[in-house]
Amino acid sequence: MSVIPLVFTSGWASGINAYAVVLLLGLFGATGVSDEVPAALQRTDVLIVAGVLFLCEAIADKIPYVDSVWDTAHTVIRPVAGAVIAALLAGESGSLPELAAGAIGGSTALMSHLVKAGTRMAVNTSPEPFSNVGMSIAEDLGVAGVVTFAIFNPVAAAIIAAVLLVLGIVTVVFLASRIRRFLRRRAQRREEKRLAGTGGHWPPG
Repeated sequence: MSVIPLVFTSGWASGINAYAVVLLLGLFGATGVSDEVPAALQRTDVLIVAGVLFLCEAIADKIPYVDSVWDTAHTVIRPVAGAVIAALLAGESGSLPELAAGAIGGSTALMSHLVKAGTRMAVNTSPEPFSNVGMSIAEDLGVAGVVTFAIFNPVAAAIIAAVLLVLGIVTVVFLASRIRRFLRRRAQRREEKRLAGTGGHWPPG
């Protein structure tokens, strides 16, 4: 069977939480649940690093504004991780060229990352922190559930991931005004910090 469904699903999940994807796939391979997982993801050092980074993300992802800073820092990391995981999966199966798999996984991860980051910007316009916690838990459970399902039924999992990606894009478009409000607030805070750093005085003209 083609590895494309698993590549697509892992890419979508990597855009939300790449460390969880590496950790889950590695554990599934190391415990013998699946023989589709590349040996590189099953290494003990990879699992330990992925586990530590997953815990860091689990904390940062639930704190308002910190989650958006974390997302910004991962704008490159998540797509690259999605591409690498996809290439490894393709190399393991031999049913898809690694370069093509990397392109699919990386581009899908980038799209889902932008959806996640945009949604969090909109959520951060709300003064209470509970929506961030709820969103983060839902994302973690969604990634865990879909990746686990993909091990046993990759085609159905890929369909679910595609539907969730489309719904996410529609949601971000719907929340565009809130996202712009978040960006304005962030720009204002940066300006206030800059003025505070210069003593609140404008340079002489």
